[in-house]
Amino acid sequence: MHTADIITQRLTDAFQPQSVKVVDESDLHIGHAGWREGGQTHYRVYIVSDAFKGKTRVERHRMINAALAQELAGSVHALAIHASAPGEGGL
Repeated sequence: MHTADIITQRLTDAFQPQSVKVVDESDLHIGHAGWREGGQTHYRVYIVSDAFKGKTRVERHRMINAALAQELAGSVHALAIHASAPGEGGL
C-alpha cells in the first residue's frame, strides 16, 4: 500500500471527512532534505470535516499530526495541511 493511501485511510478513520485528497509532492523535492529515492516523502493534504468546526488552524494541524503520528515519525518527511470545516472552502 502506498503511503498516500495509508494517509487517506487514517484521516478518513479519524475524521470521517466530507472530502479528503492526499497529493504526493515528493517529485518537487528531489535533492532536498528528507527526500529519498522512490519518493513518498512529501505530501499535501486537503481535508474538509465537521471535526474542524470551531477549531483554530493550529488545533486542526495538531489533530491531523496526531492522527498521522506513525507516518510522520517514519517515512513522511513533510506534510502541508489544508484543513477546513464544511462551508469554509477547501475541496
